[in-house]
Amino acid sequence: MSKAKYVNPFTDFGFKKIFGEEANKPLLLDFLNALLPTADKIVDLTFKNNEQMGQTDLDRKAIYDIYCENEKGEKFIVELQKAKQNYFKERTIYYSTFPIREQAEKGEWNYNLKAVYCIGILDFTFDDYETEPEKSEVVHTIKLKNQYGKTFYDKLTFIYLEMPNFKLVETELKTRLDKWLYFIKHLEDFQTIPEIIADEVFSQAFEKAELAKFGEAELKRYEYSLKVFRDNKAVYDYAIDTAFDDGVLKVAKNLKDEGMDVEFIIKMTGLTKAEIEKL
Repeated sequence: MSKAKYVNPFTDFGFKKIFGEEANKPLLLDFLNALLPTADKIVDLTFKNNEQMGQTDLDRKAIYDIYCENEKGEKFIVELQKAKQNYFKERTIYYSTFPIREQAEKGEWNYNLKAVYCIGILDFTFDDYETEPEKSEVVHTIKLKNQYGKTFYDKLTFIYLEMPNFKLVETELKTRLDKWLYFIKHLEDFQTIPEIIADEVFSQAFEKAELAKFGEAELKRYEYSLKVFRDNKAVYDYAIDTAFDDGVLKVAKNLKDEGMDVEFIIKMTGLTKAEIEKL
């Protein structure tokens, strides 16, 4: 097997290196515009502080992978989710409350909110869909709807990308989104740039992702991020395999026995810190 030429975009470092740096804003802009309807086209983006604090001591903080705002004041949270976890949907809904609440104005205010988009790139598939067509879908777009299926509120949108369901090969790529998903899913395996995604934007993305262009400090940070990604995946897979019949407490105990960080166990299981400490 050839040594990887490009970063693994499913690592924290790799994802933010490609999409989360100011110099790479055109890449994120292009990706989001490929994902959103034409009517919602973004002209410009501004990166915002990705750490959000609650308004009281009782509120927990939220740390987003990428948090940005377009020229109309609409907010975009972009999250990379590497492993399945309990209460994942609840967490993304909780995250959406921060950009909603930060729009509150002091004094008289008419509650006219800007749109909020929460986008999750998932390295796993949901397991609670009952209908066969949905099981193979890559893009899931969710809005608030009433009992008749009509949109009740159109300014809050959740978009989930189930990357394992993306199975198109190079010759089958048609849309801009197809090309971005192909890039994300196969980046670490590429040795050369495929001709079909060799335009100016993707060429810049490949250049930013090329390991040979990293300085020593960046390379060390990436190698550590890659190790964490692989270790966490291996430990989580092991915990799930050995705990299938015993439930989430057994999963948490296995993770704890393997020396995993408490915050990671909370993220993977949905248990509280107190519950984990009792194990």
